[in-house]
Amino acid sequence: MLDEFKKFLIKGNMVDMAVGFIFGGAFATVVKSMVANVVMPPVGLLMGKVDFSQLFIALDGKEYANMAALDKAGAPAIKYGIFINDIISFIILGFVVFMFIKAYNKMKEPEAEAAPTTKTCGECAMEIPLASKKCGHCGNTDV
Repeated sequence: MLDEFKKFLIKGNMVDMAVGFIFGGAFATVVKSMVANVVMPPVGLLMGKVDFSQLFIALDGKEYANMAALDKAGAPAIKYGIFINDIISFIILGFVVFMFIKAYNKMKEPEAEAAPTTKTCGECAMEIPLASKKCGHCGNTDV
């Protein structure tokens, strides 16, 4: 098992995966910022000046003016506005990743098909090597 792990590390898969995680985390941060600072303000404005990041239900029964007051009091709450922002971030991130993979697959060179190494005998329909002059199965010389 240790040898397999060393081979896995040496092949570069681990490095590729680490780079992917780093860029993925950075990209997720950018998307989250875009949602919070670019997408949600106009959506909130269109919905009657609602700031989704400030939507919550305090579970202690008290009223709080905003999220900062809630956090300062340390009160438990269902912060559904932040959840809405996170869902929108997830959808946008998923769409962008889908588009990247679609573009990558389009740019990737198609794998060349391997040249055939056999042919089919016209008499018995068995596979025989291309260089054959006679079928080894039925003796047909018309191959």
